[in-house]
Amino acid sequence: MSKSHWRPARTPDLVAINAIAARIHPDLSERPAVFAEKMRLYPDGCRVLVVNDAIAGYGLAHPWKQHQIPPLDGFLQTLPEDADCLYVHDVAVLPDFRGGMARDYVDAIEALARASGIVTLALVSVYATRPLWQGLGFRPVTEDAELRAKLVSYGDNATYMLRELAAT
Repeated sequence: MSKSHWRPARTPDLVAINAIAARIHPDLSERPAVFAEKMRLYPDGCRVLVVNDAIAGYGLAHPWKQHQIPPLDGFLQTLPEDADCLYVHDVAVLPDFRGGMARDYVDAIEALARASGIVTLALVSVYATRPLWQGLGFRPVTEDAELRAKLVSYGDNATYMLRELAAT
């Protein structure tokens, strides 16, 4: 029986994060420095999935503005002071360790958003993951020309999605 948990990502984890990203997202590559910047700007949103002492996945999220999709492989420079969402940049889990792991990460990010006074989560669904995200409460945003232009770098099937957090 494997033992798994999400823990905060640390700088030495970047080697594993980059290896997983290269395997899961071969057509959507990002430079290691882009991941490192997210970890530096918002460490609370950056976590790794540890299974039996090995890293089997990662999640990266940060405060952002709705409908302002960060370009893939682009540096953020700074986080907006008037953020109105927590943007889930990426959740990647190795195939052998999937099954509820994304939900666990999103639950943690939801708690983080609530603690920060943020009531919306945002993300870009890539490949065929839209049903997964819909199952986690995200809804597709109707695309206009401006939104489509921002999604180009994320691939043909990219969908911008939002999840309003229910009041507690």
